[in-house]
Formats: sequence, structure tokens, C-alpha cells
Amino acid sequence: MGDALSADRTYTIGELATISGATERALRHYEDLGLLSPARGENGYRRYGEKDVERLQQVLLFRACGMGLSEIRELLESPDYDAALALERHLKTLRVRQRELEALVETVEMTIATMKGQQTMTNEERFRGLKEQAIETNENAYGAEARERYGDDAVNAANERVRAMSEKDWNEMRKLEQGIIRQLKAAMATGDPAGDAAQELVVLHRRWICGYWGEGRYSAQAHLALGEMYLADERFRDYYDSRAGVGATEFLVAALRAQLGDGGPEME
Repeated sequence: MGDALSADRTYTIGELATISGATERALRHYEDLGLLSPARGENGYRRYGEKDVERLQQVLLFRACGMGLSEIRELLESPDYDAALALERHLKTLRVRQRELEALVETVEMTIATMKGQQTMTNEERFRGLKEQAIETNENAYGAEARERYGDDAVNAANERVRAMSEKDWNEMRKLEQGIIRQLKAAMATGDPAGDAAQELVVLHRRWICGYWGEGRYSAQAHLALGEMYLADERFRDYYDSRAGVGATEFLVAALRAQLGDGGPEME
């Protein structure tokens, strides 16, 4: 949106698409969601004014920050909405991710140099790069959804917990993930999402979540919400179904509902 915009000029959908870099299809979708409300000319065609352009810019900036469209709509429609404050908050998130990318780039460069015999990486450096790679991979795959559901602070805190893990903690988390898959297979074999095997599965899954979230951020409600997100996202379904068998994700969520539906039992 680098062009100088006149306060009284209006734009067609094609012109706004060119200025903003958004597709016409995206602009129509934003309108359907209530994010944009263009006027209509006598011929019925959309006409976008300066306020529409400013609002679109904010939508695109928030999208670039990783926010989901429903969260953006709630934010823009809030009576307390302050664009500058909202962008400042998400700027902090972008700076965190910038540091993560810089660390990952540095690790890749060091790895290449080591492979070429130009330098030697310590095990600590290799491990640090592994964690940064995991954080960035997770951000790219699930970051937008997680930030929309749980907020930037929660996701940033989870990333920092990963960054702070010792090599022992990291390896234990990997073993715990494998243990969850084994227990999921065992529980599925019983066919009872409310049975003892399923309860042990939920205990392990909670332990895994708390490893990333921290005990202070855990709640049965949030755990259940995460399970519902698994069902709604094919990427999560594939993660469990490809490792434990078709229907594994549905069984896991059924176990979560059975064990946590009333707030859940006390688990150690």
C-alpha cells in the first residue's frame, strides 16, 4: 500500500487488490466475515474508501503477526480497540520470532561450516539449534491457530520453556511423546475411552502438555479445547492416526472427554 491515498478517492476491488497485494477473492472473503464493508456504486460494484484501505492494512498486518481472522474481527469490533496498542503487542511477538529465526540461521550456518571442516560445533550448540528448529517448525505449522486460541503470551511462554530445557529434559519429552503413542495403541485395543488404560493415556498427555505449558497454565478446560482442535485439524489427526492407527485421534479425544468432562480427576 505504498501509493499516496486521497481522502475522497475510492477504489474498485481490482484496484485495492493491486495496491494491497491481497487477492480479490480474499477481499470478498474479508467482506463476508465482516472485516470490510465497502460501499456500493450505482452499478452495484464495490467501492473502497480511505477508511476501508486503513482497515484492510490493519487486517493484513494482524494476519502477518499470526492472528486468525476470527480473532482479528473480535479485536476490530471491540469497543476498547486501539490499533496502535494492538500492533505494539504483536510487534513484541514478531521480535521474538525474529530472534528465533536468527538463532536458527546461525545454527544452520555453523552446521554447514562444520560439515565443510571449517569449524567444529559443540554438542551444546547442536542441541540449541535443535530446539530452535523445533520451535520454528511448530510455529510454522501450528503457530497461527495456537496464538488465536491461547494468545501470544501463552505461546511465547511455551517457546521459552522449550528454549530453557536441558538436554535431559528434552530427551525425556521425546520419550514421553513415544510413550503416549504406545499407551494410545494399548488403550484403543481395549475399546474403552473411560477405562484404566485410557485414564493412564490422559495422565501422560497432561504431563506432556505441562512440559510445554507449565503447570500454572494447565486446566482441564484448556486440555479439552486442545483435543477438540485435534479433531478439527487434519494435521493433528494425521499425527496421531499415522502413528497409532486410524481413529486414534478420535479415541484420544473421547478419552479426554471421559476423563476431563467434569473438570477431570486430580492427576500427578
